[in-house]
Amino acid sequence: MANLTGAKKNNDGIYFEKSPSSNIQYGLDFTDYLNSGDTVASATVTIETISGDSAPLAFPTNASTDVLVTGGVLVNIRLSGGTVNNLYDVKCVIVTSQGDTDARSFRILCTERFL
Repeated sequence: MANLTGAKKNNDGIYFEKSPSSNIQYGLDFTDYLNSGDTVASATVTIETISGDSAPLAFPTNASTDVLVTGGVLVNIRLSGGTVNNLYDVKCVIVTSQGDTDARSFRILCTERFL
């Protein structure tokens, strides 16, 4: 099973909280889902669009790479922005070195975070 550090859960499933001012990287580890010797060859990430959202969750414009595959099994996704109280679906579709495809989704709840 995947390690979901920092995840929270509600009736709809697992989500992560993110401040609208943060520019943060999320990592999806596909180790437990790949066949022995297989690796992630490429990854495509999409972010749900919410109608009327004036400051949507997005890939930061100043990031050199928004989606990066490292170590052959980890997909790193950098996200910024978002509107407080919006819950965004983020979907990652991978293609493996053996030609298989797989998809995983997670949710981001944009919220002001305080210590």
